[in-house]
This record gives sequence, C-alpha cells and structure tokens, in this order.
Amino acid sequence: MYILGISCFYHESAACLLKDGKVVAASEEERFSRKKHDAEFPKLAIAFCLRQAGISVKDLDYVVFYEKPYWKFQRILLSTLAAYPSAVTLFAKAMVAWFSEKLWVRSNLAYELAVASEKILFVPHHISHAAASFYPSGFEKSAILTLDGVGEWTSGTYGIGNDKDITLLREMRFPHSLG
Repeated sequence: MYILGISCFYHESAACLLKDGKVVAASEEERFSRKKHDAEFPKLAIAFCLRQAGISVKDLDYVVFYEKPYWKFQRILLSTLAAYPSAVTLFAKAMVAWFSEKLWVRSNLAYELAVASEKILFVPHHISHAAASFYPSGFEKSAILTLDGVGEWTSGTYGIGNDKDITLLREMRFPHSLG
C-alpha cells in the first residue's frame, strides 16, 4: 500500500511517501524550488518521492494531509471574533488566505494530483507530529511528546506509541502553548 503524506499552504511544504508503513522518500519543497520556507503545493517534492519509488500518482492508495483544515478554521474564526475589534485587520488577512485556498484543501489536492477526493484523508496536526517521530524511530514502544505553537486546537500532547498504534493521553489546548 502506498500512502503519500502532504504538508502545504502554511510553511515548509513537504511530501513523504510510505510503502506498507515504511518511509520510501521524503523531502521539503524548498529543496527543489529554492524558495526558503516555501508554502506552496509541494509538486516537486511529490515528484521526487514518486520517482524514488518508481511509481505514479495512479499507484497511490491514499493521500493524507497533515491537519484537519475545518477544525483549524473554526479556531481561527472563533479566536479572532473573540478579540473584536482589535483583531479586525488580522481577521481580514486570515479570511483572504482561508477562502482562497485553505478551505478547499480536498478539492485542491484532488485537482493537483488528479486523484479521487475519496482517497484524500485528514489527520489531526499533533497525530502527524507524533507519527513523524515515532514510526521512523525504530522503537516498538515509546513515550511521545509533541509541542508547537498550535495545530487545530491543540498545542501540545503526550502519549504512547506501541507497535503501529499511537495513543495520545493528554493534550494542552489553545490559547495555552509552550511553542
């Protein structure tokens, strides 16, 4: 089974290709585009990953996006409205970005990759962080800690990775953050 993981439209867009749960190839888009912190759709990184495996987009079983955009949009909408009127300028900028591409991630990915939208899945942001560290670690069982500014609503988690399962035991939620 081939799964293509994608991160884009925020910062440091990237792609990672898994075959039967093992990393085959991964790269950030900026390595090819030469644009520092490139946030665009990672077409060159995806092409690299597919080339490394000797497959095409048609061979992909799933495409997985690194966060749940609607959950994140809800947080941005509610938090900027709660800060009214001081956040009016920020709100306007955020809405331009969200309505131009971020709310339409599924259809954008389906279009860019020419895959059926049913093949596109979304994973909570901190599960993506946990998986990115635990699965390639080589450990069968491990403690997991994720910390960043904020994902959808979560800014930190701890949990356990055991074989192929990740269980998050506790989370720290926005607006609290160590990142």
